[in-house]
Amino acid sequence: MIGLAVAGVVSGSPAMADDSVNTGYFGGVAIMGYDTVAYFTEGKATKGSEKITYEWMGTPWHFANAKHREMFMSEPLRYAPQYGGYCTGEVSAGSVTVNIDPEAFKIVEGKLYLMYDKADAEDFAAHPADTVASADAKWPKVAADLERDQYH
Repeated sequence: MIGLAVAGVVSGSPAMADDSVNTGYFGGVAIMGYDTVAYFTEGKATKGSEKITYEWMGTPWHFANAKHREMFMSEPLRYAPQYGGYCTGEVSAGSVTVNIDPEAFKIVEGKLYLMYDKADAEDFAAHPADTVASADAKWPKVAADLERDQYH
């Protein structure tokens, strides 16, 4: 629930665990190993290191440096992507896709949103308020479906 956790805590939805953090098809790591703090500090997608990790919500997170790891450890909800790192556009449509492009992102009002691809990120940038409102409304059901599906 990571960024989801962000959305969950902010919107009052219950926090999720396990599959509510998108770890992609391969690797089992959040944001495909990209440093979630770097989106905010560097303004770009930056690959993290397998040697600088932190486990949060049952998922390993990689960081480019120890300072970023410490920043995340002190405020994970501030840096975690919304909707557990699942594609914001898909969540706004009421579903999820495991595939995201870590370089397809937008930060809006201090929150990180990840997308399927760069075209999706540009579409999101054109009308973020509408997409976020729809995703926020649909996230509780999507997150519940993810949690239910992990046990089946």
